[in-house]
Amino acid sequence: FSPLIRMVIVVGFVLTMVLGGKAVFAGTLAVGAYSVMVFLTQRLLWPLTRLGQTVDLYQRAMASTNRALDLLDTPIRLRSGDRAMPRDQVQGEIRFEGVTFAYGGRSPVIEGLDLVVPARQTIAIVGATGSGKTTLVKLLLRFYEPSAGRVTLDGVDLREIRLPDLRRAIGLVSQDVFLLDGTVRENVVYGTFEATDEQVRAAGRVAEADVFVRELPQGYDTLVGERGQKLSGGQRQRISIARAVLKDPPVLVLDEATSSVDNETEAAIQRSLARVAHSRTTIVIAHRLSTIRHADRIYLMERGRIVEAGTHDELLASGQGYAALWRVQTGEVGAR
Repeated sequence: FSPLIRMVIVVGFVLTMVLGGKAVFAGTLAVGAYSVMVFLTQRLLWPLTRLGQTVDLYQRAMASTNRALDLLDTPIRLRSGDRAMPRDQVQGEIRFEGVTFAYGGRSPVIEGLDLVVPARQTIAIVGATGSGKTTLVKLLLRFYEPSAGRVTLDGVDLREIRLPDLRRAIGLVSQDVFLLDGTVRENVVYGTFEATDEQVRAAGRVAEADVFVRELPQGYDTLVGERGQKLSGGQRQRISIARAVLKDPPVLVLDEATSSVDNETEAAIQRSLARVAHSRTTIVIAHRLSTIRHADRIYLMERGRIVEAGTHDELLASGQGYAALWRVQTGEVGAR
């Protein structure tokens, strides 16, 4: 709308100057009156610019409002259970029992899957894109319900557990990091809120974020910008990991958590996460097999099914799909 208003202003000035100039040359309008007319035209037309800006702002605001209203009007299909499960009582044993799931009536992404994650162990899930790895995480967090089968936490069906209790029991670090337009500290404590400055710094040290945060102009009080645009991808990822560490959940899910960091930083984060994962159930989803070599158990997924399971050494010795992926990623195939 603003360009149209500006065009009206330009046309108004041009008409005033052309028609007024002709009248002055014809002797029907005094030069002084012509000057006053140009001045009045400017005074009358210029406020229209502000009007154009206001209309543009209104249109953008309404577009954002409509999106927010559409979200609020979305029917909630998931119902919270009634069973309380305080975080300090969660052991962390997870079971997928005959789970089948499909998005919107399409072909199943996961079909008849059985998986047991023992409490306080680290398991890794690997596989090609589209094999269903991230879908497992969504089912665990109850973003979706299984079409068949069930998912349990400590033997309790997730559908029976109060959603707030379930979400407090699970910490997620995904490959798509979202930071709020606030300070580093506000983003780290998001979801916790009661943490002290020392606890925030301790979480930052575990996530290998403390060093670069202290080098920022205002340290932990530095503004990160909308969606964290003032930070690099690796820095955003480390702040997200610090957020999960500070939450201290019984179950920690790392969905490509080190996908945006360099090899040196990744190695440092892996060392820190190994310490953190020691006392909790940890599920690691990764494409780079070098990051999950020390997992207690590794599962290879293909087309929504578990096709291989074992430790890193056991899977390499089997010489099947996992071993083939390892050879490709380590360059052994090209070296032959």
